[in-house]
Amino acid sequence: MGYERSCLSDHIRRELARRILDGTLQPGERLVELKIAAEFESSQTPVREALRELESLRLVESSPYKGTRVRDVGERETAEAYAVRGALERLAAESAAPRVTGCDLKELRESVREMVAAARKDDREGYARHDLAFHRAIVRAANNGTLMQVWESLAFETRTRITVARRNLDWPAIAAWHDQVVDALEKGDGATAGRLLEEHARSFIEAPVEVEPAKPTVEKKPRPNPKKA
Repeated sequence: MGYERSCLSDHIRRELARRILDGTLQPGERLVELKIAAEFESSQTPVREALRELESLRLVESSPYKGTRVRDVGERETAEAYAVRGALERLAAESAAPRVTGCDLKELRESVREMVAAARKDDREGYARHDLAFHRAIVRAANNGTLMQVWESLAFETRTRITVARRNLDWPAIAAWHDQVVDALEKGDGATAGRLLEEHARSFIEAPVEVEPAKPTVEKKPRPNPKKA
């Protein structure tokens, strides 16, 4: 497939995380190394590495007798992930502000423009893609490998897509809001940029989720009993 082992492990992890978070893989479903290896045309080693990372993310759980199974990932764990993301991005912005370049700022502005355009077209997949690129660029600009690794491990490549698809918010306004972060970074004000990013991440913790309205129930009238007539 053209992937080195570490890249293949990351690819498998991201794909399995996507399936778990979007419900393709259901809680309790067993993940068999041999079957996954066959699907991705790999050996079992990168699959095993991917499953270990997913376990550290609390997306799967392993036991000696039951093997590896999908965990039930609830709203609480999603909220915890957003809270951690906010703290990480605050640190990233504070670290990036003194070293951000004109090229970095140009890349961030372009991501915001693409986000706004996608939001206005209600292209939620496009919005999620450009939003992720924006936030990843800030974390990358912090020039901290450990910070980047931990941020990537939160699987927001998938979580963002699910959040955007499920939540009915003013996405064009949220997209345009990102310019405030770029303005702060351009001024070298990492404290403000970091505060904005942390508040942004935490705002999704209590954001309303679109729920399909329940179908109205129709009362069934009791049938007359001929024996009592």
